[in-house]
Amino acid sequence: MTWRPKLVALDVDGTIVDGANQMSAAVHEVVNAIRDAGIETVISTGRAIPGVMDTVGKLGFTDGYAVASNGAVVFAYDPVEVIHSVTFDASDAVRRVLELVPDAIVAVEELGVGFRLNRPFPEGEITGQAVVEDVEALIAEPVTRVVIRSTEHTPEEFTAIVHDLGLTGTNYFIGYSAWLDLAPEGVSKASGLDVLCGRLGIAQADVLAVGDGNNDLEMIQWAGRGVAMGQGPDSLKAVADAVTGSIEEDGLVEELKTYL
Repeated sequence: MTWRPKLVALDVDGTIVDGANQMSAAVHEVVNAIRDAGIETVISTGRAIPGVMDTVGKLGFTDGYAVASNGAVVFAYDPVEVIHSVTFDASDAVRRVLELVPDAIVAVEELGVGFRLNRPFPEGEITGQAVVEDVEALIAEPVTRVVIRSTEHTPEEFTAIVHDLGLTGTNYFIGYSAWLDLAPEGVSKASGLDVLCGRLGIAQADVLAVGDGNNDLEMIQWAGRGVAMGQGPDSLKAVADAVTGSIEEDGLVEELKTYL
């Protein structure tokens, strides 16, 4: 392959780290080697800012750029400086989901800090500060991101409920657990990367993106080269330029070592 990216955009969960938030030594080494080779290396994730900073800490990065909250937030670090954010009114969507899943956990992003939520999430699922408030307070003002989590449904049951709602005015992503991310309409990791690339003067065609989830689909389609992790859903693999190994196989290493 003669093509070489100028920017590498990497999903976190299922791409850089496993389900226990652990990064292999091989992944740590190759991501740092890519950066040391002069290729802009950007975290592009559904995680909020504290979750991104956890990952860059594992990598040992002290400065750089990241796309967080599925594209609603673009920031530089460290210190954290938000350079782009998009908010939306999520009140209608949240109320509609709660009509069908009244016991769901609702959390809204508190930019750069953590989340405000109606009750605690399962241990280890979110990072940063967590402040409990009632749902109406959570959705009273526009937000960058809403997470709705059901502990009473399987992922398949929750997915069916959400699809049947026919949500409009928002972009939504369904995770591997019964987890729903609501974002402003038209916002995705691809839109966040587009903003960042415009700022850095890097062409879309010169971007490599690697991810494994439903929230990576737009990014994989948008990038000059989009690569799906081996454990990703068929819908993601169908739009990818290539499929690499799974997270257990250090599939990210397989792709990135091509450019070293």
